[in-house]
Amino acid sequence: MIMKHYLYIKRICIFFVLILLSFPFALTQENAPDSDPADVESLQAPQEPALEADEGIADAIAADIDLSAYANVMDFAARFGIAAIIIVLQALLIWLVWQKLFKWLSVRVAKAGGEKIKPLTIKKFKLLSTKQVISVIQFLLKIFKYLLTGLQLFLTVPMVFSLFPETRQFAFTLFGYILNPLKNIFIEAIKHIPNLITIVIIVIITRYVVKVLKFFATQIAKEKLVIPGFYPDWAEPTYKILHILVWAFTVAIAYPYLPGSDSRIFQGVSVLLGIIFSLGSSSAIGNLVAGLVITYMRPFKIGDRVEIKEITGFVVEKNLMVVRLKTHKNEYVTFPNLAILSSSIINYNTSTDEEEEGLILHTEITFGYATPWQTIHEILINAALATEHVQKKPKPFVLQTGLDDFYARYQINCYTKAVEMVPKIYAQLYENIQSGFNEAGIDMTAAHYEVSTQVKGPVLKGKT
Repeated sequence: MIMKHYLYIKRICIFFVLILLSFPFALTQENAPDSDPADVESLQAPQEPALEADEGIADAIAADIDLSAYANVMDFAARFGIAAIIIVLQALLIWLVWQKLFKWLSVRVAKAGGEKIKPLTIKKFKLLSTKQVISVIQFLLKIFKYLLTGLQLFLTVPMVFSLFPETRQFAFTLFGYILNPLKNIFIEAIKHIPNLITIVIIVIITRYVVKVLKFFATQIAKEKLVIPGFYPDWAEPTYKILHILVWAFTVAIAYPYLPGSDSRIFQGVSVLLGIIFSLGSSSAIGNLVAGLVITYMRPFKIGDRVEIKEITGFVVEKNLMVVRLKTHKNEYVTFPNLAILSSSIINYNTSTDEEEEGLILHTEITFGYATPWQTIHEILINAALATEHVQKKPKPFVLQTGLDDFYARYQINCYTKAVEMVPKIYAQLYENIQSGFNEAGIDMTAAHYEVSTQVKGPVLKGKT
């Protein structure tokens, strides 16, 4: 396969060389003056006797013409030789680029895989593996190889054509395709240097303003700077909001100084992007606004144990778009801020603040009326006090929540501040309740009765 591609490229180069070498010669032949038969006959016709005296002068002129033609032929041969040398050198350079340089680079990239080339990752998110990165590099090398070869050919053609007067104008035209755009870009760049300096100054001022905001946000977050009514956990989101607003204001100020900002195409593209953003980001904008509302509502903070939409877990991430919870089973659940704003939130950590007594854990049991309620209360309170992470003060208490037909309902309540241990506390509390009743010799099982009535004989039905 490689040999086929090589032969194909070789044939194209030979064909291109022949075309370049024959084109100037063909133009030279086309520009040569055609001989008129009438003129030839007139030249061959016998002249008047008076003109025979000028034969010496004609012979001298003919000799000069022969010398001039010989000089033209030699000059054409020299130009032709220079053109041939340029073409051969360019063909050799193309061969070196294809067969030597880029093959060597491709082999070096393949050998460097795994050692010097690492996977492309962004914040622990793996975008491309090492093998994929190597493939991308080799593809870019191939594209660069074709571009370099095209540039060599594009420069070779005008250089060869500029050697011959008949094709020199065509060479200047080809050179203009490259030089004129570069000249225009350079001139426009010179014109916009004052505007670019203005943009640089605006950006520098903005960077220092952002640094000042960052400094105050850090001081407030560390509670070194206290502003009445402004909570420390508001510092970071407020800084992010101000950061976006400052840069948006900077873009609005610097926009008129951008090159091409006054063109209709630039303005049309800006309007189109604004329309696409507004139509495609309605839900995202809603989540963003909801995130701002939740931030300043302060319903929870990172690390709190909360319940959202009947899912209980710890807040591990909170940003302007989503909130992530980690359940007790190590499950990560993501809620859009818009969904959180329209639902109820239970925060178990607010009961563990210093001024609070703690979170109240509770569970219910039922017992028949034959067992004294005083005994049940005592067993339940002792079971709660024997449970780890249950506070002794305030003391656990029992509420009698119902009197049913065959049994009474008892609810044991106890305080704790270890909200992260709630499932384990409940498990140990249930164990202590069972052990307490077993030690007291009270059976916790209750009989269940099912009454079935069967009608025998005929059933009379009547109308009412």
